[in-house]
Amino acid sequence: MIIYTTEVEDINSFYTLESLKEIYGIIWMLVPILTLVLGITIGVLVIVWLEREISAAIQQRIGPEYAGPLGILQALADGTKLLFKENILPSRGNTRLFSIGPAIAVISILLSFSVIPFSSRLILADLNIGIFLWIAISSIAPVGLLMSGYGSNNKYSFLGGLRAAAQSISYEIPLTLCVLSISLLSNSSSTVDIVEAQSKYGFWGWNLWRQPIGFIIFLISSLAKCERLPFDLPEAEEELVAGYQTEYSGIKFGLFYVASYLNLLLSSLFVTVLYLGGWNISIPYVFVPELFEINKINGIIGTTIGIFITLAKTYLFLFISIATRWTLPRLRMDQLLNLGWKFLLPISLGNLLLTTSFQLLSL
Repeated sequence: MIIYTTEVEDINSFYTLESLKEIYGIIWMLVPILTLVLGITIGVLVIVWLEREISAAIQQRIGPEYAGPLGILQALADGTKLLFKENILPSRGNTRLFSIGPAIAVISILLSFSVIPFSSRLILADLNIGIFLWIAISSIAPVGLLMSGYGSNNKYSFLGGLRAAAQSISYEIPLTLCVLSISLLSNSSSTVDIVEAQSKYGFWGWNLWRQPIGFIIFLISSLAKCERLPFDLPEAEEELVAGYQTEYSGIKFGLFYVASYLNLLLSSLFVTVLYLGGWNISIPYVFVPELFEINKINGIIGTTIGIFITLAKTYLFLFISIATRWTLPRLRMDQLLNLGWKFLLPISLGNLLLTTSFQLLSL
């Protein structure tokens, strides 16, 4: 059997072409993921800067002003400083748990961003169980905090980890019941379907008006899940030094702050998607005539407008969260648990029963 050189060259070029196609496929698969990660990183930096500026305004201070224009690069400077600081490990602690804890807290929150629709065509994974996937994955974060607290071999850290786990369990149940009510109203658990169900009736179709009790419970539970004041019991400085963060330094210490702000951004995005109509502008026709038909614009312009509207609503909620932090005092641990189990849980259950009854009657 004689094989000519031209045939061998053809076979080699075919295999080269196929391998190039595989490489391009992998690159195009990674592009949206990396774009989302970059966007999230910029979003977190903006939140940190906003928090410092808003807190300074509330307390009548100047706030950051030297690092970049208006101090916008201050968070980047702090992150760089933490990156180059020494990484100290506790001598008698569990080193593996101590090192894995912060990573679990960050990764579990980052994965939840995959089901967020920033626009009608801009979502990483449009799943039928989108909102419940978020609840399931974000439940892993307190496990990371508990591992960090236990691995530190420090009583304050361990107490902080236990508080984080208790707080998460207490407030995840009312939050899940509120999400279930929204899912019943929209007849879907997909985040895209929930936004589109709200767009049918314009501004008054937002779930904010159809589920006002659920919205308030979701708001409180989101703040508790993010461990923001008045619910920052796991890292209460006056009681536990810094809670589960006590023994940490360097980049691992920075990861906890990143996880906290990522969780805040994620909760704000879910409030926008579930209750504020997502990417739809839905302003009453008094202000925007039907002539413009902003919601019907397709293509790149429509996607850009959708992203802008989603982020505008998200940062409005973020402003409320930040202002709450610098306004209300911290609760005691018993008050926090009583609020979750004795107040929010029964009301969210009643809200779910009412929603179910209305849906059955409307059939």
